[in-house]
Amino acid sequence: MVYIITQTVMKKYPSYLNLSEEEWLARINRALDMLSNCRVCPHICGVNRLRDERGYCKTGRYAIVADYFPHRGEEKPIRGKRGSGTVFFSYCNMRCVYCQNYTTSHLGEGEELKPEELAEVFLKLQRLGCHNINLVSPSHVVPQILQALYIAVKGGLIIPIVYNTSSYDSLESLRLLDGIVDIYLADFKYGDDLAGKKYSKVKDYHKVTLQAIREMYRQVGDLKVDQEGIAIRGLLVRHLVLPQDVAKTKTVMDELRSISPRMAVNVMDQYMPYYQAHKYPELSRRISKEEFRKALEHAKSLTLILD
Repeated sequence: MVYIITQTVMKKYPSYLNLSEEEWLARINRALDMLSNCRVCPHICGVNRLRDERGYCKTGRYAIVADYFPHRGEEKPIRGKRGSGTVFFSYCNMRCVYCQNYTTSHLGEGEELKPEELAEVFLKLQRLGCHNINLVSPSHVVPQILQALYIAVKGGLIIPIVYNTSSYDSLESLRLLDGIVDIYLADFKYGDDLAGKKYSKVKDYHKVTLQAIREMYRQVGDLKVDQEGIAIRGLLVRHLVLPQDVAKTKTVMDELRSISPRMAVNVMDQYMPYYQAHKYPELSRRISKEEFRKALEHAKSLTLILD
């Protein structure tokens, strides 16, 4: 058991080990209520997912999982030496036209898992020695995740949770995760709403994401690592540089800086014109070295995670 000593109390780590049975059940009940007239994400579809009705995310009562394994390709503070226990959820609440995982996020490849089965996935990844449980594209399945985590914790789960998100998250869902998630790994894709609508087919992406990232930061603060450089708590933001500054990188970095001048940021240069990107001339090529250099310059003074 790991403990963190604060000025007032010795707390268990990960944070979810401090939740009482009563609090766990209260959060799960609130989350399931959100499914009944779905408002789990900002689309607020209003369908009854408890009856397996499906809205924008095409996911009903149970989460669909495409794959899970110890991921050794994440940022170093996330993957460590033993890998990050990554769970890829199928479907998504965005429709990015350049998504490299479109067979999962758009087409929904994967297997539906009940809470007990998803809990066993978490425990299996822990048994494999992973540093954490890394929930990829979780925004539309927060209630299902909470149910499974509760079962897994009762079954012996003791490694931290990474919430790996596009950041198109509802504040109501994020607040259910307060004191459960220790590490947020959040995309900040665009510096305006127009790009979010055109390239990811969602409304108010910039507005929603900025609110979501502020809430994540409120919960966990700046990224903190242990003596081996492994993340133990905090927020790490990813930003994928797009051709012709479609993403408005300077705006994104200025806004992150306003939240915290020590914000941990991974400015990524690996954009490839996958899926339907060829339909958009401005997205039909990789970025240039000069475009990436300018993006890094915009991120100056922030805590860069170059990995």
